[in-house]
Formats: sequence, C-alpha cells, structure tokens
Amino acid sequence: MAKKTSSLFECQFCGWQSSKWVGKCTNCGTWESLIELKPSQIQSLQSQKYNPPSSLAIPITQVEYETLDRFTSCEDEFDIVLGGGIVPGGLYLIGGSPGVGKSTLLLKIAGEIAKKSTKKILYVSGEESPGQIKMRAQRLDAIDEKLFLLNEIDLSIIKNTLNEQNFQMCVIDSIQTIFSPDITSAPGSVSQVREVTFALMRLAKEMNICVFIIGHITKEGSIAGPRILEHMVDCVLYFEGDPSKELRMLRGFKNRFGTTSEIGIFEMKENGLISAKNASKLFFSQRSSMAGSAITVVLEGSRALVIEIQALVSESGYPKRQSTGFDNNRLNMLLALLERKLEIPLGHYDVFINVTGGIKINEPSADLAVIASIVSSFRNRPLNISTAFIGEVSLVGDIREVSNIDIRLKELENYGFTKVVLAKKPNSNNSNIKCFEANEVSKILEWM
Repeated sequence: MAKKTSSLFECQFCGWQSSKWVGKCTNCGTWESLIELKPSQIQSLQSQKYNPPSSLAIPITQVEYETLDRFTSCEDEFDIVLGGGIVPGGLYLIGGSPGVGKSTLLLKIAGEIAKKSTKKILYVSGEESPGQIKMRAQRLDAIDEKLFLLNEIDLSIIKNTLNEQNFQMCVIDSIQTIFSPDITSAPGSVSQVREVTFALMRLAKEMNICVFIIGHITKEGSIAGPRILEHMVDCVLYFEGDPSKELRMLRGFKNRFGTTSEIGIFEMKENGLISAKNASKLFFSQRSSMAGSAITVVLEGSRALVIEIQALVSESGYPKRQSTGFDNNRLNMLLALLERKLEIPLGHYDVFINVTGGIKINEPSADLAVIASIVSSFRNRPLNISTAFIGEVSLVGDIREVSNIDIRLKELENYGFTKVVLAKKPNSNNSNIKCFEANEVSKILEWM
C-alpha cells in the first residue's frame, strides 16, 4: 500500500514549512502568510529533475540595447508619472483609499485609448455590474465600441477572453476580487492574490498587452495582499487625496520603465478626473498679506509648485504641536530651534501648521517658510505678499542652499513675486526677482 502524502503549509515570505496551518509564521513573524501545498503539488515538486540551462552567459558588451515602445494614455499627468506613456507588456499596480478615484481614472483612460486605437480594450470588474460601469463611462465620455466590459471574477474565464480576442490593454478592478480555481482559498486571500498576479504577469509578457491592476489598501496605507505583489509588477502607483476635495495626486513608488520622482496632479470635476493644467494655482492664490502666512516653492520631480504655509500660534496651558502636510517631527525640531536661537518662548503656546491645497511636503526647502510663518503669527505681523522664503534650516541655526534654485525662481516670477529670501544668491540670476541672502535664522527677524 502506497504511503499517503500529507499536506504541507509554506510561508510565502520566507519559505518556512509546517505540517499544519498556523496563523503566524514562527520564522519571520508574518501573519496569514502560510499557504497549503496539496499532495499532488508536493509530489510534482519532488519528482522534478534538474535540467541544465539552455542559455549561456554572455559579456554585457554583447548585449543589444532594448528600446521601449510607448503609447499615450491620453492624460498628460498620467503619462508624466509613467515616464512618457504606457509600455506594451507592462504590469501596472494602482493602489489608493476607497473613493479616491482609481476606477474612475482607469475607466476614462481606457475609453480615451479605445477611441484612438485600432485594437480593443478590456475592462474586467468583479465589484460592479456592467450597467453601473456604463453609467460612469457615459458621465466620463468614455463610451466606445472598442471598449469591452467583462463582469467576472474567475481567472480562467479572464484568461480565455484575453486569448480569444486581440486586446491592447486590460484593466482588472480589483485584484482582491479575482480568484483562481486552482487555489482552494477564498478570493482576496494572500495565496489567491499572489497566484492571480503571477498569471496576469505571464499573460502580459507573452501576449504583449499592458495590464492595469487596481488594489485596495489596508488601514496602514499599504496595498492589501502579499508584499511580493509589489515586486512582481513593473510599476507601482499610489493615488492620494481626500475624497471630499477636488485635488488628487498620483505618485510612482516603483517604475521599471522610468523615474519615480514625478507626480501627476488631477482635479475631480463633474465629468471625472482631468489633468491639472496649471498645478500651482491649486496650492496658491494671490491675496492680501496676513499674519501667519508665508510663501515658498517645493519641487515634485521636475515640477516647481508655489505653495502657502500657514501657521497659527496661540497661548495655551497645554501646548499642542500639530501639522497638516508637513512632517510633525521636523516641526518640533524647528520649534526647539526657535526657542534656543531666537529666544521665542513657545513652550506655553499651541502651534499649528497647514500646507494649503492638501499637498505633503517631502523636502526640507520649506523649513525657512515654516519658521517665517510661525514668527509672523507669534508677533501678529504680516509678511510682504511679494516675498517668498526658500531654504533648509539645520539644527545649529544656519540656512542652507537647496537644489534647482533657478527653476524655483522662474516659477515665482511667473506669479509676480519680486523678492526671495534664501541662503545664497544664484551665480546667474536670469529672473527679475531680487534675492536677499540669509545664512542664519536670526536674520529672519529683519523681515518681520
């Protein structure tokens, strides 16, 4: 009598194996990471023999350069984030919080590409009915006979549909709803998401079609599913924004076909998401000078954005420090610096910082503007409306230079600014803005 082969459970993160299922991997400490290997799978793995590779290693000097053929997504901001357009055969993952507009953006892009392409576009939805999708497509002006809808969650049916017809692009909405019949676990589980993504990756490469996957995010802000999901795809994008506001931002966290430093800015209108033609107008508007307001310029990729920093300093018995759009730890550092270097008694004051427009500052060039706005609010003295502040502030109190100052000055000039306070004047100032050097934080008091 043949010996019965028992099942094994393997951790998909570290490869640790167990004879029974456990909720937490004892080797790497990951929860819900063990998947079952059926007896047939174990026997096939044990019976596999090593075959020598057919390909040989060659010197890198003999490798030919590979050129990427791209086609436009018909959305300028989307093309900027992707590095110039969509690459056939690419697997793209887009994550974001519920209601931010992931499905709306991809449905509009699918409709626009279908109108200008000779091939078909497939939109697979496991969450909404075809009637609901058509209602949204009509509002987005994305109706075209080359745009096909498939309301299905079975991976085998999706694969057959892609194999039977000639599609240029496929959208999966969402990866957590699709399941493979070969895996016994429920849709959305770690093993299902991993298997479905691997199958879609093979389809994209073999058929040379671009596949966009929509992924839900967890409460921690990461894409739900195994971490290997982000390693398998070619591009990882995160869609950010408050669903109650019009502004949306698309950031690239991984891109095998281009840079990850660019962002795409969109506005939610009645007819869906549209590319922001003039991004800085979303974060800054000219008005009369007020205490607690300072202007600076930040760089998002190659794009300069003029933004307004607002500060509110109020006396309190239990001081609070809170910031929106600015790192709270860096705010505490700057406040400690103000108390030490400028002897401003902020220990009994609430300090609140807000970056207008909902953008998050990821570079230190706004430090000087934050300090200027705090001092302005503390002394209740408005700053000059035509003056901007650019510079990084160190722990010893000196102001340091920032990169790409010429691009920042050009953007300020476009908005009518005439003065800027910075660490060092540029060697060649081609703008009409007058630059004032300030190498120490104490010199900021001269502008109050």
